[in-house]
Amino acid sequence: MRPVLVAVPLLLGPGVVALFGGGYADTARLAMGFAAWLLLAAVALTRPRPLPRSGPAIGALAALAALTAWTAASLAWAPVGEPAGEDVQRLLAYLAALAVAIAVLREPAAARAAEPLLLAGITGATAYGLTERLVPGLVDLADVLSAGDRLSQPLTYWNATGTFAALGLILAAGLVADRRRSSATRAAAAAAAPVLGLALYLTFSRGALGALAAGLAVLLALAPTQPQLRAAAIVSIAAAVPPLATVALPALTREQSGPAEGAAMLALLAAVAGAAASLARRGGAGGEPATDGGPARREAAVAGHTARLVRREAAGGEPAIDGGPARRALPWLRPVALGTLALALVATAVAVTQIERGGGRDVPEAAPGRLASVQSNRYAYWRVAVRTFAEHPLRGVGSGGFQVEWLRERPFREPVRDAHSLYLETAAELGLLGLALLITLVGSVAVAARRGAPGPAAALAAFALHAGVDWDWELPALSLVAIVLAGLVLARYPPREPPRGGG
Repeated sequence: MRPVLVAVPLLLGPGVVALFGGGYADTARLAMGFAAWLLLAAVALTRPRPLPRSGPAIGALAALAALTAWTAASLAWAPVGEPAGEDVQRLLAYLAALAVAIAVLREPAAARAAEPLLLAGITGATAYGLTERLVPGLVDLADVLSAGDRLSQPLTYWNATGTFAALGLILAAGLVADRRRSSATRAAAAAAAPVLGLALYLTFSRGALGALAAGLAVLLALAPTQPQLRAAAIVSIAAAVPPLATVALPALTREQSGPAEGAAMLALLAAVAGAAASLARRGGAGGEPATDGGPARREAAVAGHTARLVRREAAGGEPAIDGGPARRALPWLRPVALGTLALALVATAVAVTQIERGGGRDVPEAAPGRLASVQSNRYAYWRVAVRTFAEHPLRGVGSGGFQVEWLRERPFREPVRDAHSLYLETAAELGLLGLALLITLVGSVAVAARRGAPGPAAALAAFALHAGVDWDWELPALSLVAIVLAGLVLARYPPREPPRGGG
């Protein structure tokens, strides 16, 4: 079986799972796990060497397998069995998906399809979630009462839906800047930005907006070039225009919008998508088009340059960040991007400290005004998680046990299942060993991402950041995007050299 045939369902999987409530419910979760292991069986039977070959890939897969085993072992002391069992099911699916991604995305054709197909799945699922507001009366999606006016579909949780769209925007910015891509691919990536930007805004998710900003900053730090800066500008502006238009179409910010507003927004989305695609196609990634309409010798030069890049990447070298000459580098861009990211993180930490001192939990309503606030109940969740870890540092309270600790110690009446932080919840529920395995997994992927393409690396950074402030890990549609991107960077990392004289 050709790797690209296995890669297609793997890469479109996050978008498909998103259409079924993000894969959170039992039926969707079990079906996802069955499909992932079926793909892994197909890979094991048809690929001559399906096991990972590089140190980071081996480390990441081993860490995820050990984390899955330790989570299953914690069933012996977990206070509630059902949530712990659900955690094991999710981890088993993630483990199979990561193994499949590492095995099949080694092949250049499959790796080349990864970002475009992931973006296509994200955009399609996000567009589906918007249909109720854009064509009200024709589409009626399931209501999520706790969402209020926030867009929660298709993942049924507004913050996850916003982060889903944010990851798509980061991938789009990376694709638009990649001169190794065809003009049609770059244009399609830019055209996705208005839909993703509108969805992100309508979730009113502060964390998702922060993840997008952080991801774009990382992208520019990894690729400090004029083409990447231009691509980020095209995608950002195209994503911002539809949200700005809601000033004139305020009904779209409410769950029940009208057909006239929806029709007007549909027309605007089409116009902005066309303009963004034209800019991406006409300018390539900030220079002369790589594949459309230049003189023959320019085409030959670009084709030769691209072929050299592909050969270098296949041989284990670092892929070019923009496919253009070195003179397009902007030396000032990397420190500005990193400085902006650091300033944003410091400002967030200061704001959290001030809120904690004030002791307030005046959580803003589900409306656009919440974007100007940093009030949240998360700080209380995190305090309970830290206290739980301090009391049970070695093995934790067992997978799924945070909700019991919260009921015991909560300062206000609110039912909560998760600590809204992958790292703090892992420490509280699985102790030092679980936290060490998670850090090994994240660290192995980070090592490989440094040698990978900027788009996937930046999207992974955005996911890792947002997973620290929400329960992304429990929503498979969102986590699978990160799992597949992790498999992509791990698969493309140079394999270890066999010992001399070995077989």
